[in-house]
Amino acid sequence: MAIADVAEYAHLSAADLEALGVELDTIRRDFEDARGASDTLYIRRAIAFQRCLDLAARVVIGGTRTRTGWVLGTIALAVAKSVENMELAHNIGHGQWDWMNDPEIHSTTWEWDMVGPSAQWRYSHNYRHHVFTNVVGVDEDLGYGVLRVTRDQEWKPGNLLQPLRHLLLAATFEWGIALHDLYSEQDRCGTDAEKSAQTRGLRRKIARQAGKDYLFLPTLGGRRWRRILFANAVANLLRNLWAYAVICCGHFADGAEKFTPDVLEGETKPHWYLRQMLGSANFRAGRVMAFMSGNLCYQIEHHLYPDLPSNRYAQIAERVQAVCASYDLPYTTGSLVRQYILTLRTIAKLALPDRFLRATSDDAPETASEKRFGTVMPGSGLLANSIGGRYGLANAIRNRKNGLAQRRGVNQPRRVAASRWQAAESTS
Repeated sequence: MAIADVAEYAHLSAADLEALGVELDTIRRDFEDARGASDTLYIRRAIAFQRCLDLAARVVIGGTRTRTGWVLGTIALAVAKSVENMELAHNIGHGQWDWMNDPEIHSTTWEWDMVGPSAQWRYSHNYRHHVFTNVVGVDEDLGYGVLRVTRDQEWKPGNLLQPLRHLLLAATFEWGIALHDLYSEQDRCGTDAEKSAQTRGLRRKIARQAGKDYLFLPTLGGRRWRRILFANAVANLLRNLWAYAVICCGHFADGAEKFTPDVLEGETKPHWYLRQMLGSANFRAGRVMAFMSGNLCYQIEHHLYPDLPSNRYAQIAERVQAVCASYDLPYTTGSLVRQYILTLRTIAKLALPDRFLRATSDDAPETASEKRFGTVMPGSGLLANSIGGRYGLANAIRNRKNGLAQRRGVNQPRRVAASRWQAAESTS
């Protein structure tokens, strides 16, 4: 099964868990207090850049007669749409800039350039996903209802098609999100009339969005309407593929753990913090890629502090990594390509019934539980070793990988952590 006791899995004592919560609360307060003019300038410049790029791209698409000009304009339009979707709409919708009290740059007023209404997305994403991150059967973003991404999800014959579903979802991601958010909203509606109102809201947004991209703007191009129509369609496709890849790498890559609903019983803020840290994954990115991804290359930091300004995540990451090191917790990251390949591997593997898979739901690259370590690790608490360090989850994972490699005949040297654990065992 997935993780049922997040503290036990992380091998943190009650005292350690409380201390972890205090440290993470301190990081939040420090960056809340630091918000100011530089952050305001950042978001206003980001909005201005996105709008100027969008306008310039459309002028190039409609004004040039060459194929090269069309390609460059379309790529620029896709970049503009990606920035609007991720760095602007997603982060503004999280309330990251509500503290400015700007009526335009506010979570309740910003409407994104996608077919789904922002209001429906905010409930599904900000509440159902961020509060219950990766809790099987509760977090509806865990596979979006069409992908099996953990062995704790029941296999069905339809999962055989999930490699194809994966490609279809990537290409039509904005439409999939729109339907996903609608169903989430309807689940909390009390009456059929309320459900119908949500459906009408989605239809109105689709009409406005599709009308803009595929009717109004192409019509403005006159005889060149086909050129503009095709550019809009391709730009939307590229935006969908990019957004989908970023989201997958942050949630479905190896190391982004899953949890049973048991973790929610009596969950405290430190427990919630720990679940966010263990249930998310980062990917390495430079400043340009970070901006293009809405700074969601820092998915761990985003899940810890979803309403702090995204331009601060790089600074926050330095302190979060230090906290992980001090409690010997894993900080899951890797290159974008690696994280996406791991995601594809999970999707392909879990298309098959469990009887065709080697690992179990307690010990697989994409799924783990407290039983992963058997009797190798203590049930709780961080063990001090003979030279004053700590042996916790991060070292346990490394040690276990080394042990598996040795049993498979791979010549892999054991890490220093392993000798430290043996020293601790010999003195205990």
